[in-house]
Amino acid sequence: MPLRLDDLRPNEGSNNRRKRIGRGHGSGSGQTAGRGTKGQNSRSGGGVRPGFEGGQLPIQQALPYKRGFTNIHKTPWEVVNLGDLALLGATTEVSPETLYARGVIRGLEFPVKILGDGKVDGPLTVHAHAFSASARERIESAGGTTVTLERTDRWVEASPRSRRLPLNRELKAAGLGKVGGPDNRAEAAALADEG
Repeated sequence: MPLRLDDLRPNEGSNNRRKRIGRGHGSGSGQTAGRGTKGQNSRSGGGVRPGFEGGQLPIQQALPYKRGFTNIHKTPWEVVNLGDLALLGATTEVSPETLYARGVIRGLEFPVKILGDGKVDGPLTVHAHAFSASARERIESAGGTTVTLERTDRWVEASPRSRRLPLNRELKAAGLGKVGGPDNRAEAAALADEG
């Protein structure tokens, strides 16, 4: 038998009839109109504002010192201005090693970014992990060159969400902390190296 327009029906459960509030007992929502019995929320205009805890000191007042958060996935860049390079008295080449030797950056494990605040006196070859557009332009306009280094710091390897390092995966594979597994990280690392 062919399908006709008057045979078409929606799938069972795909359409729900609208709940008609305040239309008497025949609607199925008579008497309290779906608001339960008595109390603040059953009244017209009832309810409380967001964050209200019945008069108890709300959490946003009890913890006013909790402001923002510390992003544990943030890369701790070592920022160096062009003016700092001029103060160093660098004449030919600047690298993270020379900056660390002069005490400008904290350590070689952090990536270095050169910013364009200041002037460059002469042609410089600057090695860094990143450059701002203005810094690159000023260095090159002074006759220098910029060399972008490949980042090998641990923040590159870390996962954005868990920040797990490759070593942690190896330690887990070696069974660190499991029954019958190695007792400490040194033993687990040795097993990981063997495997």
